Amino acid sequence: MVRGDENDGSMGSERMDGEFVDAELTDAEPTAADPTTADPTTADPTTADPTPGDRAGHATRHGTFVSRLTRSARRHRLPLTIVGASLAFVLLGTGAVFAGTQSAPPRPDDTTTAAATAAPVPTVDPARPAPAAAVAASRVRTCSVAERAADPRLANLQAQVMNTATGEVLYDRGGTTPSRTASVMKVLTAAAALNVLGPEYRATTTVVKGAEPGSAVLVGGGDVTLSRTPSGTETVYPGAAHLDDLAAQVRAAWNADPSNPPLTKLILDASYFGGPEWHDSWDTVERDLGYMSHITALMVDGDRDDPTANTSARSTDPIGRAGEAFAGELGGIAAIERGTAPAGAAQLGQVGSPTVAQLVDKSLIVSDNTAAEMLARLVAIRTGAGNSFDAINAGVLQGLAAYGVDPAGIHVVDGSGLSDFNAVPPSYLTRLFVKINAREANLGVLMDGLPVSGQRGSLSYSDRFAGDNAVADGAVSAKTGWIETGYTLSGVIRAQDGSTLTFAIYALGDVTDAAKQAIDTLTTGFFLCGDNLGNA
Repeated sequence: MVRGDENDGSMGSERMDGEFVDAELTDAEPTAADPTTADPTTADPTTADPTPGDRAGHATRHGTFVSRLTRSARRHRLPLTIVGASLAFVLLGTGAVFAGTQSAPPRPDDTTTAAATAAPVPTVDPARPAPAAAVAASRVRTCSVAERAADPRLANLQAQVMNTATGEVLYDRGGTTPSRTASVMKVLTAAAALNVLGPEYRATTTVVKGAEPGSAVLVGGGDVTLSRTPSGTETVYPGAAHLDDLAAQVRAAWNADPSNPPLTKLILDASYFGGPEWHDSWDTVERDLGYMSHITALMVDGDRDDPTANTSARSTDPIGRAGEAFAGELGGIAAIERGTAPAGAAQLGQVGSPTVAQLVDKSLIVSDNTAAEMLARLVAIRTGAGNSFDAINAGVLQGLAAYGVDPAGIHVVDGSGLSDFNAVPPSYLTRLFVKINAREANLGVLMDGLPVSGQRGSLSYSDRFAGDNAVADGAVSAKTGWIETGYTLSGVIRAQDGSTLTFAIYALGDVTDAAKQAIDTLTTGFFLCGDNLGNA
């Protein structure tokens, strides 16, 4: 079992104001027989007079003013002849006032006609915005997971669920708040590596001639999977290179030059990675219990005591362990030192790591922390961000940028998720998993590497998706996470109704191992509800 996981719009008003509606209504006046004009108490409330302030603000809007007067006449049942006379009086009076304001002689290019001056066409005040288009109401969803979400084993719950087909967020509880992710961080690390390095990239370990006679330099290239076991032996890392193969290449190249003195000194160059080997936010129990190694550019078997066991105690000196193992394969080595390879030195041998695709699978399926840190560091180096822990944030974010998901609030401390100081909002994961599910770019590799409920990896263990939750077996492809202060799960659900959902669940705070079952139960609720999942 690998630690860091549980491994082994509303619509605008229909009218801008009473005046605007009145102007429209005058385009089709009702006849005298229209029953709506028989009694002022039955008048349409939308035609009520505007306030005095509105009248003052729009006194020059003739069509509106006429509309008011006409409507007033109707309300008081005035004879049509009186109404007509009133209208004529108003129009004449208005024209007179308008003419008075035009005391200056017209310019030669003035095209205003007398008719237009006498009876301007009612217009809508340009300062008033048009009503916004109506926004279609979201469907009412009736399937509730409220009881499952209230489980105290979830401690401080954050969660979000999205429908991949519509992009609609169906369920949200603190979904935009950046928080620690535990091993779900490996999803971001893997996605960045697949973009920056590519699925076929291999890290190389080389041996070159040393600066002094009889010396060779073992140069670490960041391959944490290099094995001290005999070639043909299967370790925890499928496709790992072996030291005996590298040693055979070196001996052959060395002996091919008769001018070479006996090879007696081995220099270890681990300078490809810089800075501290252990992050200060990590608990050393992770190393002692066998979940994490020191992070160096030169090591063997993830620095495990047992190269065939995922969970195995690690040392405090992975570089030294690798050097001793390689010296044993070479034979005749009298001294081992730390140093760097001379520029332009002749190469004596080289071996490559498993591909990035294989390393992504390993980091996801059993949540291998050391493999994830290898990927994160290689991404930081390739992007030019640097070669230390401090460079990982910039490197991984640059690697993720190509997917077009807003990274607001994200802070990446490490590639494995062991640090409490990692911060990713659940909403970022639901959106990134839409891309992963669609197998965009190289993300199909990531999709294929995820644990599957009841079938593969850390979601197939006996304590996951058991009992009533077994109904979702095979339907959930997701990355698990576990640190002392939280349990997490994020991925894709093929729901019972045929819809496809992406989700992220964080159970943070004072949690126990039972949080795993509570997370599975909530996830099963999402599976059962599908697109009918309500946010209540």
